[in-house]
Parts: sequence; structure tokens; C-alpha cells
Amino acid sequence: MILRLFYALILALVAPCLHAVELPGIPQFMDEMVAKHGFERGELEQIFGRAQHRQAIIDTISKPATLKPWPEYRATFVNDKRVAGGLQFWALHADALRRAEQQYGVPQEIIVALIGVETLYGSNSGKHSVLDALVTLAFDYPRRAEFFRGELEQYLLLAREQKLDLFKVQGSYAGAMGIPQFMPGSYRRYAVDFGGDGTADLLHDPQDAIGSVANYLKQYGWSSGEPVTMPARTEEGADSSALAPGARAVAEWAAGGVRLESTVAADKAARLLTFTVTGGKELWLAFANFDVITRYNNSDFYAMTVYQLAEALRAARETGTQE
Repeated sequence: MILRLFYALILALVAPCLHAVELPGIPQFMDEMVAKHGFERGELEQIFGRAQHRQAIIDTISKPATLKPWPEYRATFVNDKRVAGGLQFWALHADALRRAEQQYGVPQEIIVALIGVETLYGSNSGKHSVLDALVTLAFDYPRRAEFFRGELEQYLLLAREQKLDLFKVQGSYAGAMGIPQFMPGSYRRYAVDFGGDGTADLLHDPQDAIGSVANYLKQYGWSSGEPVTMPARTEEGADSSALAPGARAVAEWAAGGVRLESTVAADKAARLLTFTVTGGKELWLAFANFDVITRYNNSDFYAMTVYQLAEALRAARETGTQE
């Protein structure tokens, strides 16, 4: 009995994944790829014959959200290391960042900060097989199977177009790729050849990553020169019913007792955000450009860290110091 348990443990350690080819739905998916996109059936059978089902992917994505408190979450991304790395990245790619701001209207510090939050400026783009992640989630994660089947389709098309080795590309557990962590569909829609070498390479080329991040934000509605978010406060006795969630004009927020620390047009729409900090609450009004950042990751915490890292980078670059 003890010996059998020992062998079972050894097998669990040396065989952490299973071939994915037998997962329900793969034959039909291959049929669709042949009919829609002209793939060779034999080629697809070889691809899925080598793809691995990764239980660790399912375990990771299925965990209940355990968001850190705001101060702890912020400290993960807005710190001396990210500022120092961002300043180096900015100095190395100053020309590309200037061109991206001019062409797309997205401030340089926002581009740098987003790449800094996503992959620490390209130094940590993920260690999961993108193919394995997408196959696993497309055929063994019912809650979002349709989305990941679409991304798997896009990945196969992207690999064919760019002659990528499907089995070598690594990314996040959800299949996000490269320096800016684009999903394959976003890669095909928004990646640009910003370096001018004939290929939009987000896996290796920082210039292409810079231009593609700016293009992504622009396509989702970034408005040049418009605010992102501003600190706010409430007057004593403010009507709590007037502070309910939802977007409304700055003038309406003001009528409910919300005051901004800076001047902005009264008809500009904004959402009121509340962050719990040591000793109380922080209030911010978030404008349309803030919501554009959430299209990259649908989290107010995420968008605020991008904004605050961007502000720290801009201040450090202007003064020649770090946060």
C-alpha cells in the first residue's frame, strides 16, 4: 500500500499535465479552422496532439478574486523599482515614445507606466505556453470558453501570419503575450510596426510595443489633452444619495457636495471612485480616459496604478529624482 502511494506521488510530480487532444470540442474546432481559414487538417491534428492540458491554468483562473487592499496593491506597482526601471525604459526609447505621443495623442508616461505594470518593461512577459493556456481554457473552462476559443482561433491565425513557433511562445496564464501583454485578438487588431522593419513584433521589439499600446488606447477612445482622474473631496453634510455610483457631469457631482482639487469643465462626465487608505478614504473623479485604461484590464485599481505610476515617472523625469 505504501509503495503504491509512493508511485502515485511520483507520477503526480513528473506528469503535471495531460495531452489536450481528447478534450471535447477539439475535433469540431479543427473542422471550423479548416472551413473558415483553410488550415490543413493534418497540421491541426499535429498541433493539438502536442498541446497540453494544464490543470494549473484552471486552478489559477478559477480561484475566487482575492484583491489586496488598495495600499498593498498600489505598492506592488508604484514603487522605486518600477520608477527606476521606467526612467531607464523611457531614456532608451525616448524617440519612439515621442513619436507615439505625437501620432496617437497618448502621453509618454502613460505608455511607459502601462508597460511597466504589465511586464516590468518587458522583463517579465510570462512563463506559460500560450498554446497550452488557450487550449486548456477554450475546452475546459466553460464559463469563458467562447472567449478563449476565439482567442485560440486568433492565435493560430497570428502564428500563421507571423510564422511564430506555436509551441515556444510564452505568456500569461490567460494567453496574453509579449511586452505589452496583448491577447492574440488584440495583437492582430491593434499591433503596429512602429519600428519600421516590416513586422509588428510585440514579443521582442519595444518600439512596436510602444506604438501598439498607444494605438490600442487611441482605438478605445483615448482623447488627447483630456484628464484621466483627479482627487476629490466631499463637503461636510454632503448628500450621501448624491454620491451613488454611476457617471454624471462634474456639475452634478458638485451639486451633491463633491469638490475637485483642480478646475475642469462642469459638463464633463466622471465616475466617483473611493479607495480605502490608512486613516480613511480617498475620493477621485475618473474621466473617460481613465475608463479607456480599464479596457486593458477591467479594474479601477489597475487603472489607478497605471495613472499613479505614470505621474510618478513624469515627476521623477522632470526633477531628475525618483519617487
